[in-house]
Amino acid sequence: MSLTLSDARIVTPEGVHEGWLTIEDGRITHVGRGSAPRAGHSLGGRHVVPGFVDIHNHGGAGGSFPTGEQDKAREAVALHLRHGTTTMVASLVTDTPENLASAAASLAELCEDGLLAGIHFEGPYISKARCGAHNPSLLREPTPAEFAGLLKAGRGHVRMLTIATELPGALDTIRTAAAEGVIVALGHSDADYDQTLEGIEAGGTVATHLYNAMPPLGHRAPGPIAALLEDERVTVELINDGVHVHSAMLRLAFDVAGPSRTMLITDAMAATGMGDGTYVLGSMQVDVADGVARLVEGGSIAGSTLTMDVAFRRAVQEVGLSLPEAVQVTSLTPARVLGLDSKVGSIAAGKVADLVVLSDSLEVDGVMQRGAWTTTEP
Repeated sequence: MSLTLSDARIVTPEGVHEGWLTIEDGRITHVGRGSAPRAGHSLGGRHVVPGFVDIHNHGGAGGSFPTGEQDKAREAVALHLRHGTTTMVASLVTDTPENLASAAASLAELCEDGLLAGIHFEGPYISKARCGAHNPSLLREPTPAEFAGLLKAGRGHVRMLTIATELPGALDTIRTAAAEGVIVALGHSDADYDQTLEGIEAGGTVATHLYNAMPPLGHRAPGPIAALLEDERVTVELINDGVHVHSAMLRLAFDVAGPSRTMLITDAMAATGMGDGTYVLGSMQVDVADGVARLVEGGSIAGSTLTMDVAFRRAVQEVGLSLPEAVQVTSLTPARVLGLDSKVGSIAAGKVADLVVLSDSLEVDGVMQRGAWTTTEP
């Protein structure tokens, strides 16, 4: 089956052009400028961007990935798909090794079904001083042997590990994880500048939600933020919900790291797409008021209720990114980090037809995954 989308404003990392694209068997076969060579489905001049890639997401629609409940996980994936996320990594939170292994084994089945792009262990190897919404009583010092057990439970689908580089055993665990092809993210850490550099040298290549759950920038004690921003080997995550990080600090990160080393994430939790109320994140009770999630005890921010379309829209309208830059930080850069950029992350011939149609106000008008509309045809 062949489908041509015409009269579109196609957004790529290189620019925006008026044109058309043809899709066959779930892949993009042609991308052209101007009028389509044959009649097709007109998008009426709306923007077309690649499907969003969310590398850090804990759930939504009332479901939480850390529970490992497959039905709830499917509902969470469906919710984020409606908001344009066509590739997603499921993030777990601190728990016992037994519970983490059980959740990973369950979610691995959804990875094998193509529903998820991998599993992310955010904890338990993080700093008690910077644990945020993680249960401090369940934090552990990392060992390569224990992490190997978690890898085995994930059956080849563990894609990322967040770790505090200053912990005893962390550097050896980082080296082991990186050697196994796992993306090592440095975060939830109380490390100083030099300790963070050691983590990067050992194999850390991602900053888990930069600025959050780490010491702040200082002019005499630069801390982890400076080390992570300045090192060309590191790609930084940012939560662009207007709560976690001020827009000025988002602009600072973009200016230093650039769109090729910056990726927006949601850090979404179960309340995403739902109303205010009480929810759980791992073993912690979370209260959501006015869309902001905080721990019932202590008040720490506990993930977000963000979706990637909102993050994209805010990047353009509030932070000041161009459309090509916004496409890069929500699609191509995270796809590259996952090693999937040859398949997804941009609109080009040969890539999977994961697309989002956006109105002039950058609201989602349609979502296509693998060449099939998942929403009403725009």
